[in-house]
Amino acid sequence: MMPTKKIKRSYRKTKYILYKETLVDFKEHFWAFLGSFVGIGIIAYSQSLTLPVSDVVYLIGSFGASSVLVYGVIQSPLAQPRNLIGGHLVSALVGVTVQKLVPDIIWLTAPLAVSLSIVLMQMTKTLHPPGGATALIAVTGSAELKNIGYWYMVSPVLVGALILLLVALIFNNMTSNRQYPVSKHGKKRRIIPYLSHYLNFKK
Repeated sequence: MMPTKKIKRSYRKTKYILYKETLVDFKEHFWAFLGSFVGIGIIAYSQSLTLPVSDVVYLIGSFGASSVLVYGVIQSPLAQPRNLIGGHLVSALVGVTVQKLVPDIIWLTAPLAVSLSIVLMQMTKTLHPPGGATALIAVTGSAELKNIGYWYMVSPVLVGALILLLVALIFNNMTSNRQYPVSKHGKKRRIIPYLSHYLNFKK
C-alpha cells in the first residue's frame, strides 16, 4: 500500500504544480520572460565577446531547456539549484569521460553518455532533464569543444549554470508569489526575501 500512496501523492503534487504554473498570470509570464531573457542574454553576450578571438563556447543548447525549468516552472523539484548545478556538472563529467574512452563511435557514445548521465543524476539526487543534453553535446559537439576535455565542465557548463542560477535568484524573487528556491517538501525557502518589497518606497 505504501508505494501506491507515494505514487498517488506524487501525482497530486505534480498535477498541482502544473496547474499552478500554467495559470494565465501575466505578472508571472512577465518575470519568466524577463528572467530567461536576461539569463540567456548574459551567456550569449559573453560568447559574442570571446568567440571572435577564441574557440570558447558559452552558449549550449541545454541552457535553453534549463531556462524553461528555472524560470518557467520554478516550483518543480527538477528546477532547484542543486539539480540545476549538480545535474549539469554530473552530465558534463559523464559526457566528457565517455567521449575520451570511446571516441568516434557515435552510435555508442551518444546513447551511453545520455543513459549514464541519467543514472548518475538519479544516484546523486541531482536529476535535471537538460543534463542529458549536456552529456550529449560533449560527445557530439565540435572538434574545438571536444578538445577542451574536462574544462567543458567549467566553461561553458558551470559558468553558464551559475549565471542562470544567479539571475533566477533575482527575478524569481521579485514578488511574494514567486519565490525560489523551494524545499523538497514544497515549502518556499526565504533565502532571498522577495525583492519587490524593497522596491516599494514608503511614502
